[in-house]
Amino acid sequence: MQVVQTVHCPNCGSHAERYRIEPGALTRTQCPECDYLMITCSKSGRVIEAYAPGIYVRR
Repeated sequence: MQVVQTVHCPNCGSHAERYRIEPGALTRTQCPECDYLMITCSKSGRVIEAYAPGIYVRR
């Protein structure tokens, strides 16, 4: 079963979609405006895959 929510993108603030995918206990958040993507495990909170253009990590 898959549940879809509309949320604000953490990267650009526009409308994004959050999918909760039950069999694998995954949560996928994606934004069509800025190409943000975050896939996490709903049980452990671990990041499986992430892509956020425009966010840079400090060294």
